Amino acid sequence: MKLRFIALLFLSTVACKQEKKTSEKKVIVHAVRPADVHSFSTPKKAKVNHLNLKLNVDFETKMVSGVAVWDIKADKSAENIIFDSNGLLIDSVKVDDSLAKFTLGHEEKYKGRPLEVEITPTSKKVTIWYKTSPEAEALQWLSPQQTTDKKSPFLYTQSETILARTWIPCQDSPAIRFTYDAEVIVPSNLLALMSASNPIQKNSSGHYTFSQKNPISSYLMALAVGDLEFRSLGKNTGVYSEKSMIKKCAWEFAGLPKMMTTAEQLYGPYKWGRYDVLVLPASFPFGGMENPELTFATPTIIAGDRSLVTVVAHELAHSWSGNLVTNASWNDMWLNEGFTVYFERRIMERMEGKDYADMLAVLGFQELQSTLTDLGPSNPDAKLKLNLKDRNPDDATGDIAYEKGFCLLKTIENVVGRPRFDAFLNQYFKSHAFQTISTEEFIDYYYKELIKNDKALAEKIGIEKWVFEPGLPANCPKFTSIRFNNVDSALNQWINGKPAKALPFKNWSSHELLHFVRHLPNTLSIDQMKELDKALGLTKTGNSEVLTAWLTLAINNHYVDAYPSLNNFLTHVGRRRFLLPLYKAMATTEEGKKIAKDIYLKARPNYHFVSQQSIDELLK
Repeated sequence: MKLRFIALLFLSTVACKQEKKTSEKKVIVHAVRPADVHSFSTPKKAKVNHLNLKLNVDFETKMVSGVAVWDIKADKSAENIIFDSNGLLIDSVKVDDSLAKFTLGHEEKYKGRPLEVEITPTSKKVTIWYKTSPEAEALQWLSPQQTTDKKSPFLYTQSETILARTWIPCQDSPAIRFTYDAEVIVPSNLLALMSASNPIQKNSSGHYTFSQKNPISSYLMALAVGDLEFRSLGKNTGVYSEKSMIKKCAWEFAGLPKMMTTAEQLYGPYKWGRYDVLVLPASFPFGGMENPELTFATPTIIAGDRSLVTVVAHELAHSWSGNLVTNASWNDMWLNEGFTVYFERRIMERMEGKDYADMLAVLGFQELQSTLTDLGPSNPDAKLKLNLKDRNPDDATGDIAYEKGFCLLKTIENVVGRPRFDAFLNQYFKSHAFQTISTEEFIDYYYKELIKNDKALAEKIGIEKWVFEPGLPANCPKFTSIRFNNVDSALNQWINGKPAKALPFKNWSSHELLHFVRHLPNTLSIDQMKELDKALGLTKTGNSEVLTAWLTLAINNHYVDAYPSLNNFLTHVGRRRFLLPLYKAMATTEEGKKIAKDIYLKARPNYHFVSQQSIDELLK
């Protein structure tokens, strides 16, 4: 990899000498960007730039029927344009004003089928009439019983990483950005929302219009339909949820305007107009999804004490790292997630103090170390720059992109100093706004704008080792927390006989309690489990992070008093981050696996496809 990078630098230098002076906004690209291995599209020949979308949402058939009108730009030699599709029924296609010939190619695992439409170099529009499958992987259809209020059905989408093609024929690559307008027809008692400008209340017709004037990638296409209410939190922030949750959600996110101001103070103006949060039903498989203007969030962050709002800080940070400047492919996902974790913790440090941010860094590093142990020291998936050819790009969504990416950026900050690194990041977001970038292009930019021919500085950071080699380099930062050190002291006192009720846990944050539970001995007696549970109320905690850690320990120690809570949690929560550790713990024994399968039989219909896929594989 080093030889490859040296060659890249040589080509970059030559290109730099040949490049004419340009305006600040233009980014000079030196690295050669390969084709996206997860998309059939060939954007160099023909590329989309605007979508006009019309959708009709049918809850009875669990299908969306629609018309996708794409404005395109074709190369002078173009004979076709290729869209990604997966499970879509294509009714007919027009190019400009005439019916066009189209073909659906052979299906490929993960990728679906290419939709190839004949065009000419002068073609301007492609119109596609289509329907989705009832099994479309991006669409989660919920019956009234699967919602919080139990009164109306609900639909939400999850397009990341390559699931947009299951509900819209599109060029489904993060490297391709487009603007969009949409019209959506839904039952008149429901409200429709998208990753765009949104209504704040229902109308009597069920007909809603949307506009996203900033170019986005297909994985940021989003739709939600439900019986929803809205509460304003500030001049450009608010929250949507089902009626019974809206008061709790508004209280939990009261600090969102301050969070927005803090983010802008760090890395420049927010470019997306509004920033609202939609709290989804419990089946949502992730903590959050950074859809522009409308973050989707799991209800598991409504803890009642604002202890899990870092999830919102993370999704807000994506408005810069991810939505504004986007990874060119899923092999480069660390450019989205590593930067966002770094930004999220800078937001929380400014809002809550360094000791708070230190706890977040330590917790994240603990998760990274666990992931690296599972992967093994030489696993190529432990690199930041991945090779996901012929694989599901969801494989890139683990702690490596998030936490190893954060560690690299923290290393750079430590070496060059925070003021210099902040200036670099501000310029990076400004100069690359509404563009995509690959790992190689970022490294090129990093050398040009931050390192500036300082060989000693470059060697001290060693970015190539971080990016192209597995594991953690020797210069990885050491993360410590004074508050966690005090928790460790209390833990040792309990291990040595101090009663649990005498521990200073009443003054702990949820992060300190989580650290305590994570570091309890793996083997505990039932009496010890009962003592801890009685003193700290662990089985009844409203914090899902703490509860997952405690229930995992309960499974490992056969603490049956917690099993009703385990059953309730797994049948009401769909967030994969919490489901997998619990199902994995149960699957280690035959008895536990039987319990897991019994619970999963009831719970599976409530889980999103992404969670189902992971647990099906685990329990097969």
